[in-house]
Amino acid sequence: MKDICILSDSFPPLIDGVASAAMNYAKILNDRGVGVTMAVPKNRKADDSVYNFPVIRYPGIDMTKQIGYVVGNPVAAATLKLFNNTKAELLHSHCPTMSQVLAMELRSTRNIPIVMTYHTKYDIEIKKAIRGRMLSAMAIKGLVDIVSTCDELWVVSKGAGKSLRSLGYKGDYIVMENGVDMRKHIAEPSLITSTTSGYDLPQGVPMFLFVGRLQWYKGIRIILDALSDLKARGTDFRMVFVGKGQEEKEIKAYAKKAGLDDRCFFTGAVYDREVLAAWYSRADLFLFPSTFDTNGLVVREAAACSLGSVLVRNSCASEGITDGVDGLLIDENATSLASCLARVIEHPEIMRTVGRNASDNIYISWDDAVERAMARYEVVIDNYKSGKYRRHTLPVESFLAFHAKLFGAR
Repeated sequence: MKDICILSDSFPPLIDGVASAAMNYAKILNDRGVGVTMAVPKNRKADDSVYNFPVIRYPGIDMTKQIGYVVGNPVAAATLKLFNNTKAELLHSHCPTMSQVLAMELRSTRNIPIVMTYHTKYDIEIKKAIRGRMLSAMAIKGLVDIVSTCDELWVVSKGAGKSLRSLGYKGDYIVMENGVDMRKHIAEPSLITSTTSGYDLPQGVPMFLFVGRLQWYKGIRIILDALSDLKARGTDFRMVFVGKGQEEKEIKAYAKKAGLDDRCFFTGAVYDREVLAAWYSRADLFLFPSTFDTNGLVVREAAACSLGSVLVRNSCASEGITDGVDGLLIDENATSLASCLARVIEHPEIMRTVGRNASDNIYISWDDAVERAMARYEVVIDNYKSGKYRRHTLPVESFLAFHAKLFGAR
């Protein structure tokens, strides 16, 4: 394989798990000699000069205030002209929305296959965005329809596949785990000190960490309620939230009302990977009681810095975790989390042990993940050329009409 086009609705300066995945695929493929073209919506804040592969920014509407993303226009004549000189042999779409519509348009003109990675539980976002059960059901059906148009579907975990099946998806899929771009290491003591010095984090007092979007569906209410319980018991601790999100103000207000503002700190978003590693390295335990995430890259980022995680039992993020060995599993409630934290505070050696084991057992680098993907790309190309995939069609007009309803229902 010589050339590939990667498509994503999310890409820096917008940062989330999907953007990170798309960026790391592009970087590593390019480093391995594959010609990479990145296709993403325009963003006036973008600086694409930092990449050593071409980034095609196609027309879009900035809706970051409404939904957190720029919505691209994949069927505009100006969009398709931007791809006249690309030589891609395969399209890899990372979003089942406008990126996939663009991939469908390019497939029809180039006669090349589409791989789609299904990263997250988009149905939860849809249900949150759309009022009305009937309209929400229509939107989810539209989601399933467009996912079904790819030639091969990859999911980032078994749980992601099961979630998609529950929405009505009937096709095949392959589990293709994402990696992390955090190298295995403990940050330098001087960097840890400079990163954390502005916060009241006494040595000897356990410090817990959360990294991610500040949204309630990430399990943050469970964290705050559990910490409130610990404080009521007279237990000392510190909690740091790294990230930002649409519900940040509500979350901060909730923490303050619970009386946690003297030991619960919010850093905002951290984009520097070494600074983020300093936070992972300083923490004693990573709290991630989310049932929304399909893969939980932050759990493996934490593992890169020998930091163990507390996860909800049977969640996607807990796949591959053995309770008490390389992670700690709880029920999805604050009481269970509070009991877990109280136990490890009394026995801090548990936190150190699961952290070391997490580094050994669950860490996956992006190099390893992309190497596996590259081997599969070749299979997909051969399967497509030999006619093993059925032809998938979805009228673009129907999908765009569905998308318009989605935004109009907000």
